[in-house]
Amino acid sequence: MMEEKRAQDIENVSGRGKYPGPDTDTDSPVLDGDADEKALVWKQDLRIVPLCAAIYLLCYLDRSNIGNAKILNQDTHNDLLSETNMTSFQFTRIALMVFLIAYALFEVPSNYFLKKLRPSRWIAFLMLSWGATTMGLGGVHNYAQVTGLRFLLGVMEAGLFPGFVYYLTFWYRNSERSMRVALILASATLAGAFGGAIAFGVGHMNGAQGLSAWRWLFIIEGAPSCASAVLVWFFLPDYPESAHWLSAEEKDFAARRLATEGSKGSSHAMSWEDAKAVLVDWRLYAHYAVYFGISTPFSSLSLFTPAITAGLGYSNLRAQLMTVPPYAVAYVVTVSVAWSADHFNSRGLHSAIFSFVGAMGFLASAVLPAEAYLHRYGCLIVATSGAFACIPPLLGWLSSNLHSTAGAGLAIALNVSFGAPGQIVGVWIYKSDEAKRGYPTGHWTNAALLLFVTTGCILLRFYYAWRNKRRNGDGSGKMFAY
Repeated sequence: MMEEKRAQDIENVSGRGKYPGPDTDTDSPVLDGDADEKALVWKQDLRIVPLCAAIYLLCYLDRSNIGNAKILNQDTHNDLLSETNMTSFQFTRIALMVFLIAYALFEVPSNYFLKKLRPSRWIAFLMLSWGATTMGLGGVHNYAQVTGLRFLLGVMEAGLFPGFVYYLTFWYRNSERSMRVALILASATLAGAFGGAIAFGVGHMNGAQGLSAWRWLFIIEGAPSCASAVLVWFFLPDYPESAHWLSAEEKDFAARRLATEGSKGSSHAMSWEDAKAVLVDWRLYAHYAVYFGISTPFSSLSLFTPAITAGLGYSNLRAQLMTVPPYAVAYVVTVSVAWSADHFNSRGLHSAIFSFVGAMGFLASAVLPAEAYLHRYGCLIVATSGAFACIPPLLGWLSSNLHSTAGAGLAIALNVSFGAPGQIVGVWIYKSDEAKRGYPTGHWTNAALLLFVTTGCILLRFYYAWRNKRRNGDGSGKMFAY
């Protein structure tokens, strides 16, 4: 019913049929219909999705490798903490938390500059900056240096993920975004898998050229981001209107199909009126609250999966290797759930279901005996899959209920910014003195927050259904996706 009404609205706006837009030259072929649309979307996908996924994989590697550095060669006291004379409190509560503080503060400004300066230029600058910062971590010698560089890393990485979610609104319809967000986000699960495998290999370089393995880890994983920034500058397309690899007919078709539900490259940068409209739209704060709930499990798994696997009876380099299966399974589940959410046009319900699945994984981990290593490892796989899989539909759900280019940029950035306090909570909940007891505080906290996400998604879905019913009754107002 909602999609039929939306299609009718589009037709009423232009009188041109399925996709409204500017008049085209009648002597030129006019692209329209499912076959042309599939061809255009596939052409966009080939240019955009693999490149964005690779960028986010590198970003996530550089963000989360500090968790691997913490335990790498710990048995010989050549790990990060031992060589910088950091305490566990300084590492967990400060060096990790300052990254998230910077991340929260700089997401909104970064999305502003993404539109102001063009996506390719801004993202390339961020990549070069965070890659260089990561390599700099390979040369730290004390707590102050680690803390300062982690804060700078948070500043540079803050804009990437909300920037990508915003960027996709320039290219894809509402029903197409969750899948693309998932393919990008799921690269984080690949990064988690690759990160453990890379750390396993780099661990054998301990002492090479006089450097400890954890220093090599930062250097090796930061260098590709610096090198790739050049490719991003030249090859990441900005907007359909300026894509040289699209024909004039394809550009017109891209504009027509996104006329009522996408952002526009030609739109102005955000004004105060745009910002005010988003800031006083109270329904959006429900989305922000739900995203806060999912951010704690996402953050804690990102930072502490190596420590969690070490607490499951695996030690040293084998603990690094055992982080691979949970992330590998999560990748498959995340992509599958996003496809299903877009296919059935039901993002809220999918997020509710898989946040509940993740909650059950954490809950089982919390109640099982500490020595039930195999069962708790299986629960870790379930928890990781559920926690990651519900994020792309959540972000697709938010972007599909935003109705202006500038407003979308602000709302998406605010949404991810509200997740930063949740990520800070994730820094605190896995306590090193609970390792032998199986980290009960962390598992209970994540289970509770994922149940909060489940409840929030269900309530928000009912609210949107109620709003749509009221609109259908009087014929006024906007339709909401649920």
